[in-house]
Amino acid sequence: MKVNSALDLAAAVRGRRHDLGLSQADLAERAGVSRVWIATVEAGKRSVNFGLVLRLLGALDLKMDISSSRNLSDVFKGAKDAPTPRNLSDVSKGTPVNLDSILEGYRE
Repeated sequence: MKVNSALDLAAAVRGRRHDLGLSQADLAERAGVSRVWIATVEAGKRSVNFGLVLRLLGALDLKMDISSSRNLSDVFKGAKDAPTPRNLSDVSKGTPVNLDSILEGYRE
């Protein structure tokens, strides 16, 4: 399932919880959060703690996959310090990357 909004995440969490036959209280205990917090996520609240969301996804045996629907050359067209295949591969080697310039490509 593609998650493009808090409501999409809410539907995915609620659906998976139902598939597993868990109540909100059961899931809350499994994830180490409150039942009220589970209800908040399932209601589609847009501002939740990301670390807790990851914990919740783990408790549901779900994983997050982030991908781009755009080509990097289109995203960073004309951006100063735009990543290239060379400097993107350097990231795994611990070479610093200018995240501000990368994010700027997404803001345009």
